[in-house]
Amino acid sequence: MSAKAVKRTQVVVVGGGPAGLLLALLLHRADIECVVLERRSRNYVLSRIRAGVLEQGTTDLLRSAGVGARMDRQGLVHDGFDIAWRGAMLHIDLRDLTGGKTVMVYGQTEITRDLYDALDAAGVAVIHEALDVQPGDVATTTPFVTFHTESGGTQRIDCDFVAGCDGFYGVCRSIIPPAALETFERVYPFGWLGILVRKPPIQDELIYAHHARGFALCSMRNPQLSRYYVQCRLGERVEDWSDTRFFDELSARLPSHVADRLQRGPSIEKSIAPLRSFVAEPMRHGTLFLAGDAAHIVPPTGAKGLNLAVSDVHYLARAFIAHYQDRDDGLLGSYSPDALARVWKAERFSWWFTAMIHRFEDDGSFGHRIQEAEFDVLAGSKAAQTALAENYVGLPF
Repeated sequence: MSAKAVKRTQVVVVGGGPAGLLLALLLHRADIECVVLERRSRNYVLSRIRAGVLEQGTTDLLRSAGVGARMDRQGLVHDGFDIAWRGAMLHIDLRDLTGGKTVMVYGQTEITRDLYDALDAAGVAVIHEALDVQPGDVATTTPFVTFHTESGGTQRIDCDFVAGCDGFYGVCRSIIPPAALETFERVYPFGWLGILVRKPPIQDELIYAHHARGFALCSMRNPQLSRYYVQCRLGERVEDWSDTRFFDELSARLPSHVADRLQRGPSIEKSIAPLRSFVAEPMRHGTLFLAGDAAHIVPPTGAKGLNLAVSDVHYLARAFIAHYQDRDDGLLGSYSPDALARVWKAERFSWWFTAMIHRFEDDGSFGHRIQEAEFDVLAGSKAAQTALAENYVGLPF
């Protein structure tokens, strides 16, 4: 469908990342009309390298949406992960501790590709390079969205609802009056320097490493594509980190018997991501509903960002379906508190895991001893490991 042909729809989804695309697909499956507006090109969206550790609830929802087949063929099911500390390894057995639940490693780019394929097949309009998107009259029952494209000029789509899935820097949250929105934020004094390398992972499961030099993470995208991170200072420049320097630093933060298995290679992507926690509430303003990074950010330590976006989509799609199919607006009214209840639990877990496993120089010797005690409690308590595992695989929707 061309952008010019769309004059009115039921839901305009602003943002064509996984959250927006999944919401559009779920609405289409329920015979609810929608249009997705994405400011970047399709190729750009598919080139973004993002996390890919999926909770059980995320994989279940993708399957129910009809986009789980390739994920189940190619995704890597993980029964647990390791925490490296003082040169030793503590194994967290997710399957055993949670009664059979696991996580899956499957790249966000691949999820996006699967969603595009499904939306293409369904004929759902995804308008790329939609510039200067501006929702209007969202405090009323007759909202609209304006935008322009190079080929079609300025356009307007009238709708019943606007779903803001346009990320932390998107327009949707910014149009909510400051008096109607409360924000909470914690900015961490470090970032993650990450590289992608076409080499087999160091092992089949993730390794989270605590070290006096800083945190490190050994992850993967597939059996031949590894993703590695090291904690770095804010203000560091990617240009100052050669591949050799990165791998030397990563090796120093891992137990020697693990570092010996590390396969080095030229990086095919390298970037630095600052860490922050952020929540905006409520997640609704009139007929505008926020979802995903537009409403909240978590540090990547607990792999909750994408999963929280999917959680929001679950609640929002459910609410729209109840409105259109059952003429029941109760779930629209409870969307924000329902979503935020899960958001804050994930924020707490990500804050706790980040605080335990990173190096905080300003905390001094007292803070470092507290971290050691925290790890000792975790290592010696199945109850503590169970709490970690339950949060890691994802709390129920």
